[in-house]
Amino acid sequence: MTTTRPRRSPSAPAPGVARRAWDAVTLLPRGAAAFAAATAGRGGSARSLLRVEAGPEVPRPGAVRVAGHALATVLLGALSLVLTGVLLLAVARGLFYGLVDQGPYDHSWGGPSRAGAWLAHFAVATPCAVATVAALYGITGLHERLTAPLRGERRPGWVLPAVLVCCAAGALFVVAFLRQLP
Repeated sequence: MTTTRPRRSPSAPAPGVARRAWDAVTLLPRGAAAFAAATAGRGGSARSLLRVEAGPEVPRPGAVRVAGHALATVLLGALSLVLTGVLLLAVARGLFYGLVDQGPYDHSWGGPSRAGAWLAHFAVATPCAVATVAALYGITGLHERLTAPLRGERRPGWVLPAVLVCCAAGALFVVAFLRQLP
């Protein structure tokens, strides 16, 4: 049975960017709790943690299938955690640069004045923060497509490879970030 998600009507409000980004941030704990619930035999609780709403005519998936989707959700949640760290770092080093770094600003971007360094870091951090929020928004959409079979819908073929590639890229970013630390 192949079904598609109903399209939103033009008058229906789109979900807020902040809410969808927050959904991405909470994927790790929700995925871990859903995996625990699925392995304990509480598939309904696991599906509700994954925010999977299926119609009454859709057969309920088995515990193994729900647990597999929960593990994939944990992977996306770990990626979201990395992106959340990038967002926090961009805000701390951009918006609050003058409070985080007490100087001297002689060799700092925009230096030697504190105002110039603050402005330069803010100018670099703002697009980084916007891109990070957009990536978190995209992860929520990727998660919705990933869990489509639990709703009785067909999952596009590109979704699982995209999840794996994104998570591998996140892991490589973490390794590269940790290697550059003193």
